[in-house]
Amino acid sequence: MPDTKLELSNTVSDISPSDSIGSNAPREYDLENNDVESKSEDNAISNRHVVMLALAGGLGTGLLVGVGGGLARSGPAGLLMAFTIVGAMVYLTMGAAGELAVAYSAVPGGFNSYARRLVDPSLSFAVAWNYCINWFTVLPLELVTASMTIKFWDPHTNADLYVSILLVMVCIINFIGARGYAEAEFWANSIKVTMLVGFIVLGILMDVGICGTQGKVLFKYFSNPGPFANGFKGVCAVLVTCAFSLGGTEFMALSAADQKKPRRAIPSAVKQVGYRLIFVYLLSILLIGMLVPYDSPFLMGSGGNRGAPVSPFVIAVNSGSFKALPHIINAVILVALFSVANAALYCSSRTFYSLAQQGYAPKWFDFVDRKKRPTRAMLLSSTLGLFSLIAAYPDQESIFVWLLSLSGLASLFTWGTINISFLRMRSAMNVQGFSTSELGYVSYFGTPGSWVAIVIIVGTLVSHFWVSLFPFETNGVFDPVNFLQNYSGFPVLLVFYISHKVYTRNWRICIPADEIDLVTDRKIFDADVLYQEHIEEERRLKEGPLFKRIVAFWC
Repeated sequence: MPDTKLELSNTVSDISPSDSIGSNAPREYDLENNDVESKSEDNAISNRHVVMLALAGGLGTGLLVGVGGGLARSGPAGLLMAFTIVGAMVYLTMGAAGELAVAYSAVPGGFNSYARRLVDPSLSFAVAWNYCINWFTVLPLELVTASMTIKFWDPHTNADLYVSILLVMVCIINFIGARGYAEAEFWANSIKVTMLVGFIVLGILMDVGICGTQGKVLFKYFSNPGPFANGFKGVCAVLVTCAFSLGGTEFMALSAADQKKPRRAIPSAVKQVGYRLIFVYLLSILLIGMLVPYDSPFLMGSGGNRGAPVSPFVIAVNSGSFKALPHIINAVILVALFSVANAALYCSSRTFYSLAQQGYAPKWFDFVDRKKRPTRAMLLSSTLGLFSLIAAYPDQESIFVWLLSLSGLASLFTWGTINISFLRMRSAMNVQGFSTSELGYVSYFGTPGSWVAIVIIVGTLVSHFWVSLFPFETNGVFDPVNFLQNYSGFPVLLVFYISHKVYTRNWRICIPADEIDLVTDRKIFDADVLYQEHIEEERRLKEGPLFKRIVAFWC
């Protein structure tokens, strides 16, 4: 999911999915070296925290639990196809995100503020609030999922007891400040990375018959019960689950843009996203599909799950008749869910604080204490976290679907806004006579990449509308409850958008290209200096050792 970030040190000022949204630290620009330096006073988050957050930040419910339901609905090939489609869209969006983040690196509000300047204030308002609601829902979603995970050991104790304990722990860590949050995330993400690497190695050994009691599995489950569970409709049904799992990836661009050499950091961030998509998501999902049949009664959404192992990772290892490993992996998944819940409280409070800064929320929440904590926004986020006490509700899976859908749609809206803002900036530059040579970073994929990403986003929303309206669980019969459960995020966006239009009486769909302000707050780089830096970098690599050229190419 969503995954987290805030003001860092002089080197980096954002770390993971949302904090750049709340970052308002003043910055200074070194025009000679085209560097961007953050002058935030909060140095609690170091480079080791940023590296680990880039590797595993946000790996929680979406990948570790949600893909179980996706496998049951779409089958192994369908789930892999859906993740590939959404992953390609996210990868293309990273280019646009990087270009915008470098060009407007000093602007508070992150990606939400770009739409206000480049597209339309009403769209900015709607997406900003939708994104904030997304983070408000992630906290209870992770805690509810954690209570479902604990049922693997204790199916009888009231789930609200465990939820209460976890919520109190999350609040304590966050109220310690950025240092407490960063340390907790560092160690939790270290555990997640270790588990994922171990699972991939073990999964390969199990699949070829070296470990476990199943013998050679290979692609047996791709043949029986088959590669697709519900055909094309099954693939459409899990696209939003994939979006939820990849939510927050774009904020790696903001982290890179705040480094001292953004033109080097952004390409590296794009490559990291590609590696993360391939080796963390696609490889893990391929192994899950090879080790767990989509008709397993233990999968969430299968109809036969009784609250036993809901994570497909646990089911996969359990199939090898290992005694201790399923418990270890389930414990790591619990740590991962707690980690994302911790990040959700951190990000939701700072996102709401940013809304107050921009005038989108009550000014009373535009407040930080002496330790730079937005304590009023944190109190609101913590209070809303009590919503997780619905964990004791008998039909936990329905709650899971409601919250996951809200969050997944919010990610799609955010990515769409990034691409639209990028296209409007490029259009305005063309109309007003600005050159891309004055940009600190130019997207590899350009405007065609953003158009392809928008087509995928629109296709995902349309297909999700179709599946929600006529679900295959009811044999294509209209189900209003299912529709509201799966598509409630879109009406929420429309309400905010139309309300802002009515309140401001601004009926323009978008700001005309010739009226977009491309001067205020935009970082304009010297084209000659950029060219000289490029030549110098090429010369340095050419004269340097071979391993440095290899590292520069791959990293």
